[in-house]
Amino acid sequence: MGTGEEDANHVENQISNQADPAPSTGDLAASCMVPTSSSSVTPASSSSSSIDALARKVQDSLALGQRHRFWETQPVGQFRDLGNPTVPEGPIEPLIPLSDVKRILTPSRPPTIVSPLGPPPPAYFKAWHIGVRIKSSKKLVAFITGVPARIRVRNDVVGLAEINFLCVHKKLRSKRLAPVMIKEVTRRVHLENMWQAAYTVGVVLPTLITTTQYWHRSLNPMKLIEVGFSRLGPRMTMSRTIKLYKLPDPVSTPGFRKMELRDVPALVVGPDFEDADVEHWLLPKEDVVESYVVECPQTYEVTDFCSFYTLPSSILSNQNCSVLKAAYSYYNVAPKTPLLQLMDDAVIVAKQKEYDVFNALGVMHNRKFLKELKFGPGDGQLPTTFTTTVSSTH
Repeated sequence: MGTGEEDANHVENQISNQADPAPSTGDLAASCMVPTSSSSVTPASSSSSSIDALARKVQDSLALGQRHRFWETQPVGQFRDLGNPTVPEGPIEPLIPLSDVKRILTPSRPPTIVSPLGPPPPAYFKAWHIGVRIKSSKKLVAFITGVPARIRVRNDVVGLAEINFLCVHKKLRSKRLAPVMIKEVTRRVHLENMWQAAYTVGVVLPTLITTTQYWHRSLNPMKLIEVGFSRLGPRMTMSRTIKLYKLPDPVSTPGFRKMELRDVPALVVGPDFEDADVEHWLLPKEDVVESYVVECPQTYEVTDFCSFYTLPSSILSNQNCSVLKAAYSYYNVAPKTPLLQLMDDAVIVAKQKEYDVFNALGVMHNRKFLKELKFGPGDGQLPTTFTTTVSSTH
């Protein structure tokens, strides 16, 4: 993050030195405006000017060591500001600009995946996009987001939050800032009367719903082997490996074409998507998501659908390649066309668009095509975690 490391060191020192001492009786009296003697209390009908004067007198009377060293650094009203006409009204801090979000995410994700962030999904909450800044430099050092979702669970539709993009500057990861971010986004989700959330992580956390395995289909085997993503099989040469994974140029399904805006009302997918959700999440966007439909040549009816999204990875310590362009299987609906045939066409168009690898999870009906289309099992597992909290009124 460039100069962000110096800022992070500054925050590290602030975190370790910012302990607020236990308040004295005088502090409590000053902060709560509680009289400490039998003197009369100013009536509520007194003018605001006398209250401001009293507050300033209390603030000025405190010795430097007795002042609220912690609370004077927080976004709360200060005694010294009472009655000050130069203090502006409005938000304490401006909203986080998208450029700052890109800056903190780029070290862990290449610019090609960070740059398309936005526009926000339908019915999202701005308050669920949370950042932590350095006070002095305004650098963003931590970030987390949540978006609302409606998920079908058997015969019910459950409203929940999907949590993503948790990122903390590497200099602050030992300060347990991530739990603070998670607690804060949880609090804000509760304010919208939502009590469930789902997220995926690289480790096993409570409460685990399921664990799935990634499968990989090589599209550019020479590059994948060169950068260490995969390796030559036993008794295999590079030329034989390239020949093994070679794909035909044309797709095989009649009426297979790229999805268009007019196709939105025809799509029904697993989550409880309205047309606005389908348009936002599935309509093709360059370097974000690719979606294709099968249109019957006779009736012009859309019968099938497949999609994949782009998630490139940075390649380190390689002079020839800097980014690995990966396609991830997204939503697929195949009531008419065989799923094997539909996914074969999806892999072909991914190769045509110069993706290096096509990834898919071994869930639902995917195992019908994984081995047939030369997908190989990966080493990693993807745990999916679900959290639910119940308030005293639920």
